[in-house]
Amino acid sequence: MRDSSESIAQPTLAIEASGLTKRYGSTAVVDSVDLSVEQGTVYGFLGPNGAGKTTTMRMLTTLTKPTAGEAAIMGASVTDRDGVRGAIGYLPEEPPVFDELTGLEQLEYFARLRDIPTEDANNLIENWLDRFDLSDDAGKRIEDYSKGMRQKLGLIQALLHDPSVVFLDEPTSGLDPRAARIVIDAIAEMAASGHTVFLSTHILSVVEELADTIGVLNEGRLVAEGTPAELTATVERGGDSSLEDVFLAVTTDVERDHQ
Repeated sequence: MRDSSESIAQPTLAIEASGLTKRYGSTAVVDSVDLSVEQGTVYGFLGPNGAGKTTTMRMLTTLTKPTAGEAAIMGASVTDRDGVRGAIGYLPEEPPVFDELTGLEQLEYFARLRDIPTEDANNLIENWLDRFDLSDDAGKRIEDYSKGMRQKLGLIQALLHDPSVVFLDEPTSGLDPRAARIVIDAIAEMAASGHTVFLSTHILSVVEELADTIGVLNEGRLVAEGTPAELTATVERGGDSSLEDVFLAVTTDVERDHQ
């Protein structure tokens, strides 16, 4: 982890944060988090419920203003909402869709918001709907979609404008194994093509498969960070350690320290 005195927005970094903090009253939900995420990598962001993961992502995507610290996405400060907005895609845990629209209308509406030319948008939408097995359901109202279908539609929406950095909060939530595999493969392909993925999930097997670097957040603090191999090497279990071992060890240690 880098020294917080260094300047942010180095050319090879897609995401950088220094002392990123969010307080509500006297409570620090996110407490002095430092991040350095290389372009073209997948950063797995783990933590128990209430650790501050969603708040961190909302600050990095300009939806929540930090109380202290600074952060940049592709060199643009998160205080510059317009500068960051074009570089990112964001899938929150509850996809931002309109129930009264059809799936196709939702994506067409979003394409207009992103100023994607109509012909390009039509081609992109058709390709993504086909890839995520939603073509046959594109004319149905979203209110009739299952949770998994809404999740896939939200992911298409986050990727439609080809963002440099994608923030995904529980992207495989509600998906059956086949649909989850499609999403996992899409994330891997994004990273392979130079995109950066900031991935928050409770499904450790997904992080183990995809992440180049993993950060574990607990009680608002980044309590562990490293490659999967580096993290598992820090936990002794009388044999091969797993990412679950690491997660339990570092979060339990923090909880014990605060008792």
